[in-house]
Order: sequence, then C-alpha cells, then structure tokens
Amino acid sequence: MSYRLTRRALLRCAQGLLVLSAAAAAQAADEFAVTPAQLQALGVRLQRLEQPAPISGHTFPARVVLPPSQEYVLSAPVAGVVDQLLVGENDRVQVGQPLLRLVSPELGELQLKLSEAASKGRLSHKTLARERLLFADGIVPQRRVLEAESAAAEDQARQRQAEAALRLAGLDAPTIRRVADGGAMQDALVLRARSPGVVVKLDAKPGLRTQSADALMRIADTRKLWLDIQIPVDRQAQVATKGAQITGVDRDLGATPLGFGATVSDSQTVMLRAEVKQGAQALRLGEFVQVRVPFASTEDGWPVPVAALARQGDKAYVFVRTDKGFVATPVTVQDGAGQALRVTGALRSGQEIAVSSVIALKAAWLGKGGSN
Repeated sequence: MSYRLTRRALLRCAQGLLVLSAAAAAQAADEFAVTPAQLQALGVRLQRLEQPAPISGHTFPARVVLPPSQEYVLSAPVAGVVDQLLVGENDRVQVGQPLLRLVSPELGELQLKLSEAASKGRLSHKTLARERLLFADGIVPQRRVLEAESAAAEDQARQRQAEAALRLAGLDAPTIRRVADGGAMQDALVLRARSPGVVVKLDAKPGLRTQSADALMRIADTRKLWLDIQIPVDRQAQVATKGAQITGVDRDLGATPLGFGATVSDSQTVMLRAEVKQGAQALRLGEFVQVRVPFASTEDGWPVPVAALARQGDKAYVFVRTDKGFVATPVTVQDGAGQALRVTGALRSGQEIAVSSVIALKAAWLGKGGSN
C-alpha cells in the first residue's frame, strides 16, 4: 500500500516538473535578446508598472438640459397692456422680484366686484344682527332670521369668490384687504417671480396687448440641471450607471447617471441622462460639454498605453524587459479610453514594458522564432 502511494506521489511530481518545464520553455521561446546599444538605436522607451488600477472611462459629448420641473411660464393673469419690463433676457431673478407691470381694465372690474360684494356683505350682516334682536324681542318670526342668515352667507361667498379672482390675478393679500375695506383701487398689476432662476425667453415688450393666459416670459431655475450624454449603442454595455460618478473632461463637473433612454437616434446613439451634482453654476443651458463615463467593469487591471500593445493572430502581447532583452507576455484587454488600455495578465509591479518602437521589437521577436 505504501509502495502505491509513493509511486503516485512520484507521478504527481513528474507531472508538475513537466508543467514547469513547459512554462519555462514557453517563456524561453517568447524571450529574445536586445542589447543596450540596440535598445538605444531603436528608440525604445520603457514604462514601469506600478500597481493595478482602473482607468477613468470613455469620453462622450453631453448637452446641458433643464428638467421640466425647473421651468415655468409667466403668463398674463388678465387681459391688458404691458406697461413696463423690469427685467431683461438672461437676467437672474429672485423670489418675489418684480418682473413686469401690466395695465388692465379687467383688473379694475375685478376690484369693483370685490368692493361691491364686500359692501353688500357688510349690509347683510347688519341686517342679520337686527333681525336676531327683533326675533329675541318677539317682534318678528324666526323665518325672517333664517332669510337674513341665508342672504348673509350668499354675500360672504360672493366676496370670497371676488377675493380669489384677485389672488389669481396677482394681487397680494394687503391690497385685496384694502379694496374690500373700501380703499383705493390699483390701476396696474406688477407680476413677480415665483422662484429664483434665469429669464431664458422674453415674449413681452412694452405696449404689447395681451389676453388672459398669454405667455410673457419663461424662467428657468438652473440650480438643478441634467446632462444628455450621447453614447454609441455598441458601447452601452461597457459604461456604468448604478453608483457611477460622471466627471467633466475640461470642467469641474460631477454628475450621477439616472438611466438610458428608450430609443436610438439616427446616428445609432442612445441617450444616457445624468443629474448634475457639482458645477451646475458654471454650465449654460444648451451647451455641449465633454464628460467621462466610468466603465461597467470594476476589476482592476494594468493601465498601459495603446502603443505598448502588439498583436499576433488573435492574441495581444506586451514586451516586458528582462536581463537579456524582452519577453513577449500575453495579456487580455479589458477596456480602453482614448490612448489608454486596461489589461490583465502575468504582470508584476516593478516590471518595465516597452511603450514605443513595439513594431521593431515584434519583428525581432518573430524573427527569433517567437509565437505565431
């Protein structure tokens, strides 16, 4: 029994030695000599491998757009004439800032209705109070009190309706109270900004006659922006969306992906929408910027220049510096961006690879009898 175990152990050792011998033979076959003089004559530059690391990702064009919820239209609440513009196109506005002055006969009619309704309401309340006193003294029947209560409620409802119409027209609460109390009426309406933003379009001009609901200007709140990134369909699977951080190429910009669009454009690109989290104040609506989208793969590899790669058949190699010259080391290309590739293979920190004159080194390797 012990003899069988010893024989099996010897067999395993022999197999291991054969594997090591084959690996050494393969490396010897892919290693070729290059003297320092030849290295200098060929102009070969070397790059030291530091440590595996991800490369930044693909670069794509992106258009700055505004989310629909960040834009509103300032429209004419009543028919009238634009008397004065108080802001210009591309001006920044704050909440409550006056935007334009609108002169409107319709505004006067609405105020008159409120004044009449308030006056009639005061009279009906006095009538109700008198009827209640007379009923308490037994002079009038209860029916008179009920009729007076009904009239007072109707007048109060008409006054509330008139106040609501003036609020929709843009009058503030103090002005509405003043009109209801019989004070002076307002002959013009000043429209104000509902939220901070930028005047992106100005439809109104002094002297323009407007009807109710006519658009006067558009205001965009640019504190929140989106990026529409155009990505080729064949690269969609290569880019990361969940938890990724999109950065600007030449801008201090950061964005978070929201998701891909459902359609493909005529140029065979799909839209990746991202929300700007950093640098929105330096962007303008409609402009194009270059952004870098991370790769979907998070596996670390060796960042190498494109020029360092040599291809033979369907395999890729880099030339690693040795004491004698170089050894052609097979690698697998994971992904690439611009002039950088991310590769994996039997590489170690501290090794040096050739990053120029790779064609000459490949010729020397194949001429020596390397892999085919």
